Parts: sequence; structure tokens; C-alpha cells
Amino acid sequence: MPRTDARAPGLFRVYCRATAMLAPLAYRSVARKLRAHDVPEARIAERMGHATEPAPGGPLIWFHAASVGESLSVLTLIARMGDRLPQAQFLITSGTATSAQLIARRMPPRTRHQFAPLDAPGPVGRFLSHWRPRAAVFVESELWPLMLARTRDSGARLALVNARLSMKSVDGWRRFPDTARFVLGCFSLMLTQNDRARRDLLAMGADPDRVHTGGNLKSTSDPLPVDEETLAAMQTALGDRPLWIAASTHPGEEEQVVAAHARVLERHPDACLILAPRHPERSAEVTALIERAGMSNARRSAGELPDDTSQVYLADTLGELGTWYALAPIVFLGGSLREIGGHNPFEPASAGAAILTGPHVTNFAETFAPLIATGGAVEVADADDLAAAVLRWLGNPAPLATARTAARDFAIRRQEALSDIVDRLCTALELG
Repeated sequence: MPRTDARAPGLFRVYCRATAMLAPLAYRSVARKLRAHDVPEARIAERMGHATEPAPGGPLIWFHAASVGESLSVLTLIARMGDRLPQAQFLITSGTATSAQLIARRMPPRTRHQFAPLDAPGPVGRFLSHWRPRAAVFVESELWPLMLARTRDSGARLALVNARLSMKSVDGWRRFPDTARFVLGCFSLMLTQNDRARRDLLAMGADPDRVHTGGNLKSTSDPLPVDEETLAAMQTALGDRPLWIAASTHPGEEEQVVAAHARVLERHPDACLILAPRHPERSAEVTALIERAGMSNARRSAGELPDDTSQVYLADTLGELGTWYALAPIVFLGGSLREIGGHNPFEPASAGAAILTGPHVTNFAETFAPLIATGGAVEVADADDLAAAVLRWLGNPAPLATARTAARDFAIRRQEALSDIVDRLCTALELG
């Protein structure tokens, strides 16, 4: 199929020329970040489109997801499509070292991972020439104009799933309506997280016949993996102590979590908090905060288990949230006491944990409202609210059990939507 550059908007042609010139500079920046995580040089070169694995035989379906959350959200979808399409092979691309590490631990059958090519003619051209995908699925907000146009020109059919754009992004695209229509026209199907995202895509010029509300893909993911050996060791170490978790916390939130735990300890002196920062590399910073509060702690990254004196257990590792969620009945989800947008409530809900959240959950607005309505989650505003909610549940087993059941049932109901997403993708991408 011929390239569309000649009939593309002028801004797109300018973008192609600019990215061709800027690719070496962009590569130096992304390479530096990957080297900081000890990624091998050969794999870093994947960002320039140099593959490190042979292309598989059979039809290849490519999934692209930029971040950790986006990458993990599609693994269950890939596994389900693999069941539906036994001859298909799968490729998942992402941009960060952390996403690559977590994907490697949960790779579905017949799937391989590569770092995504930079959105420039050389990297994208090399990538497509090697992998030759039959179909491509982009996740959430990854609208790379050149990558989309070149992939469509290669003969592959494209879909956008879990679509969600910030208002800033929507406003930016609407300033260039011809280019927005051109980019969105690359997709045969667009499935949005909610009705607002559907309206945003339509306002940007998307074809109404191709845009549908598909729900939040993260709600359809399988429960997080649990390390049974670690779980058993933690259960033995903690016994029947009162326990709660603060997960995926950010700077400015740990202070409030630790302050709330101080109040919990006043009522339950033997209580333990499992604190799992969103970014484990902040371990030293969070440890210092805990010690300034006068609390004893043990650290997962040091291979320690909590003992009878450990008031806080710092879970400063990657990929173990499933184990922590299986351990504790109450989970506070971070990214919500500050204007970060919140994190995935389906993961703790699937584990049967009652959930606490701050008010800033724009990333999951369509999820938290019904979850709170069912009683599976409670919104808190600050450290005082958080402490009161934890104490209320720790002191009342029956309401806590009701909240845990409501959260688990909510997650189970949402998982049933995955079959519909698979059907829509297979039809729109002509995959059988």
C-alpha cells in the first residue's frame, strides 16, 4: 500500500521531517534512561527499530502500551486473544525498563516484548520491515502520528483500546482538526474507557461509526500473581496482628499515611502497615520518613520479614502487589490524595480487599463512583479521614467483611466484559 504522506495534512509532513532530524537527540535521551536501569545496549537499540528477536512465523498481532499500567492491562487481553486465535503470535512494545521487567514476569504464551521504536521514519520503518504485523492495537493515549500512519500503510489494521485522553491533549489536537482526523482515521476501531472519552474522540474528528464505549480494560485483567511462599512466610511472621496496606503511594502521600498509622497504633499498638511506594527506588526517602515518625520498620528489598516490633513493613520491590493484596483486608490506594489521578482499584478488589481512596481519581472516575456506591470502597480526604476509616473497619469485622465482598463482586462483574472486547477486536481487525 502506498504511503499517505502526499495527501496527508501539511502539519503531518512537517512532523515527519522534524522527527527524522531529531531522532538521534531523542535516542540519546531515552538510551540514557534505559542504561540507568542496566538495560543491555542491544535492547536499547530497539528504540531505533533494531529488533533483537527474529520475526515469528504465522500472523503477528502487535500491542503497544507506553507505561507500566497500560502494559499490564493488556496482558490478559493478549492471553484471551491467544485462546481465540491459536495460530497467532503476539508482540508487545513499551517504552520503559520497569514495564519490560514486569511484562517479562507475566508474558502470555506466544508473546515477545520489544522496546517501542521512536516515532521517526528510520526507527518505525526498520521496526515494521522486520515484524510485519497483520494488526496493531494501541492502548490508552499513544497517538504517535507517524507510527500510526506507517503501520496503516503497511497493510495492517489498527485499533485503539482503553482510550483516554487528558483535556490538555484533546484541546491540543482540536487546534489542528485536519491532522487529528487524519491520525484518528488510521484506526478501524476505537474503544474508549468511558462516555466522556468517546465524546472527546468525536470532538477531535473521529468517525462515529468506529468509536464505541468499551469500558476500562484494567477491569478485565486477571488477578495479580501471588507468591505463595512469600505469602505463607508473611502470614507466619504477622500472625493475627491488625494489618492494612498503603499501595502505590507518591511523595506527599506517605507523610499522611504514616500520620494515619500513628493514630491506628494508639488504638491497636500491635498493628502493622505494609507501605508499598509506587516507585520502589524511593526506598531510602520513605525509610527516612518512617524513622522520623519514630516507627520501627523492616524492608522487603533487604530480604527482611516483619518481626513483633515492626510497625511498618516497607514493600520496596516491584511485581509483588498481588502478594500484599492477598495478605491484608484493607488497602488504601495512593495517587489519590494528590492530583495524580489514582490507581487501579480492580487489583485489590479482585483480591477481596476493602478499598480506601482519596478524592483525586480522574484516571478511574468511571470506576470509583460505582465501587463506592456498592460499599466496596470509601473516599477519604486526609490523614485524619484515613485513620478513622481504617480504625472503623479494624474494629468492626462484619462491616469489613461486607465491604470486602462488595469489592470482590464488583471486580468479578467487570471481568465479564473481556469477551465482548475480544469479539470487537477480532471483527474490526479481520482476525477471524
